[in-house]
This record gives sequence, structure tokens and C-alpha cells, in this order.
Amino acid sequence: MAQALISIEHVSKVYRRDSLQIPVLEDIDLQIGKGEFVALMGPSGSGKTTLLNLSAGIDTPTKGRIVIDGRDISSMRESELARWRAGHIGFIFQLYNLVPVLTAFENVELPLLLTKLSRKERHEHVRSALSIVSLADRVDHYPRQLSGGQEQRVAIARAIVADPLILVADEPTGDLDARSAEEILDLLNRLNTEFRKTIVMVTHDPRAAARSHRMLLLDKGVLSAEEPAPALDRSREGR
Repeated sequence: MAQALISIEHVSKVYRRDSLQIPVLEDIDLQIGKGEFVALMGPSGSGKTTLLNLSAGIDTPTKGRIVIDGRDISSMRESELARWRAGHIGFIFQLYNLVPVLTAFENVELPLLLTKLSRKERHEHVRSALSIVSLADRVDHYPRQLSGGQEQRVAIARAIVADPLILVADEPTGDLDARSAEEILDLLNRLNTEFRKTIVMVTHDPRAAARSHRMLLLDKGVLSAEEPAPALDRSREGR
């Protein structure tokens, strides 16, 4: 494996509602190498999104620890964790989460507004990110003026604009037609191979998982299997 970037050590997660305890993850041990593209798969309720959120510092484990790039994020206070996320994690969601009253340019700029970058520097970062996702000609368009695939590319530009170490993607193709989904997967592959982004992706789609280096299979909160992603057979496309 490449140099470990994400180390998840004996992690369990239990949610509590009044006196009720709901176990979600049980004793997860996992290392993800720097530059890997990993797919998390499993049935609904298996703990995929919880594991993704823990890896991104959105949630904290009940037991165990999570070390990312040499830092134990599971021991951070919430304010410190929020600052850490802003500098290290890029988020890609199924439903894009764009602000409808902002242009593509303004949506991508949002994560940079809390940084110390000058206005000129912010704008350079935004233009670069939109160019990478092939939307340099859509900077002044609002989300309602874009297709679903274009909206997701704006969301990916927003995710990469601060040059994060890790991209986490929760069903990034789940709301797209087949052609747009392929374009988004091509883009994620490019971000992984050309820009060396480490990507952790939750998906139900075997074709999306086939783009990854490794599939992690979760079942009832337990990491049941790890295996290389199957080779993608394109010979039948278009038939």
C-alpha cells in the first residue's frame, strides 16, 4: 500500500437516543493509502455514510481513534476540527448542495471566504477549479441554468478549490443519468490520477465502484471484505 494517509484504528460508533443505543460501526480497522481511490459499498444501513463522515471529521467515534496525515482527529475539539476540515477535506454530495441564489463562480468561492486569501487570489483559485471541471464558460450561470451533471461539476470545483488532501464523495452519481454519471466518474479519476487526490466514495453502483482501486464492503457495521475493484468492461457500452 502507498503511504498511509487515513488510519482508522478499532473504531466503533454508537448513536444514543434517550436510553436507546444504536450500534452503527463495530471495531473497524482500516488504512487508506495516500493517493488511493476507495469505494465503500454495502446495503442500506450498513454504516457506509457513518464511516465516510468519520473519515472526514464530520463525526467522531465512540471508541477507537482516527489518524489522518499523522494527526489524531478523533481527539480534536469541535472548533479545531472545523478548522481542520476546512483545510484538508473536500466534500461532494449526491444532491450537490449548491446555493441557488449564487452563481457557479460564487458557489465555488464560498469555502475560500473564511481564508486569508486576497480577493484576487480567491478568484484565481476559483477560475482554476472551474477550468479543471470544464466549466470555465459557465461562471455566471445559476444552478437552475445548469444540467445535473454541470451542477455536480460545480460542486466538485467547490470541493477542490482549497486544494484539500482528501475528497469524500457520498453517492456522487446517484442523482445523475448514465451519461452524466460517466462524466463525473471520469472527472474523479482525473482528480485521482493527475492531481493525486485521495478519494473515499460511498456508492451503491458497481460501475462507479469499478473506477476505484479498492472496494470496502460493509455489512451491519462490520467491515466484511476488502477486495480490488473489478476491471471495468467497456466493450458492451453503447449496445
